[in-house]
Amino acid sequence: MVLESELVTHNLLKDYIRDLASKDQRIDGRGLHDFRPIEVRDGTFTKAEGEAWLKLGNTQVLVGVKADVGEPFPDTPDKGVLISNTELLPLASPTFEPGPPNENSIEVARVVDRAIRSADAIDMSSLVIVEGKLVYMIFLDMYVLDYDGNLEDALTIASLIALARAEIPEVEVNEDGELTIKESKWKLKLKDIPINFTFVKIGDKLLLDPVLEEEQVSDAAITLAIDKEGRVCSIQKKHGKFTMEEIIKATSIARNKWPQIADKIMEAI
Repeated sequence: MVLESELVTHNLLKDYIRDLASKDQRIDGRGLHDFRPIEVRDGTFTKAEGEAWLKLGNTQVLVGVKADVGEPFPDTPDKGVLISNTELLPLASPTFEPGPPNENSIEVARVVDRAIRSADAIDMSSLVIVEGKLVYMIFLDMYVLDYDGNLEDALTIASLIALARAEIPEVEVNEDGELTIKESKWKLKLKDIPINFTFVKIGDKLLLDPVLEEEQVSDAAITLAIDKEGRVCSIQKKHGKFTMEEIIKATSIARNKWPQIADKIMEAI
């Protein structure tokens, strides 16, 4: 009986959101291609080398950047290491459960990581201490505090801010191979600002930056990463189908929105 009532509620919500979308309207009053307000909280909340607590509407995320030293991957001896991880904290949503990362958290982490890597947002060669032997390892730890839709965009924006804010302790290796951590620090620099833009399709309408209810009733969802040159550097389709015309339209919208979000990132840095 409970499942039947939930299905009725879902269908009513879907019909309501679909009807609004057909009139170019949304449940929160935004235009179809508008972002929710973006707010970056001031202050220090972790012991990370760099961090960013960001609100995208009612979605809240916290990203921390930690640094360590270790061996490079065998196939990239001339580059440092970037490891991304997402934690879907149970306090953020009733649908999130404690335990090891599930498929959803792994997918979100990959979407953010892929955008950063594909655009070469970080100069990975600058993370080399001794080529082939010792490099900086950058850990990008992403935490979802409140889930109200569109984690991909919120975490990407927060990650770029946290990376650009990071101050890494300088490491020195002497002739005997002894490692010394110095008091001086150096800052990670962003070579590019790849921003993810997530769209859902409801009926024949594309909605940017969906809230949770829009995600739940959507016919399809896709995330596009746009770099500073306006190029698409990564794509992730979550579900459903898009025509080539719809993907071209979404790309055009994302390119037009890129300067607005990039300015927000630079202000926060």
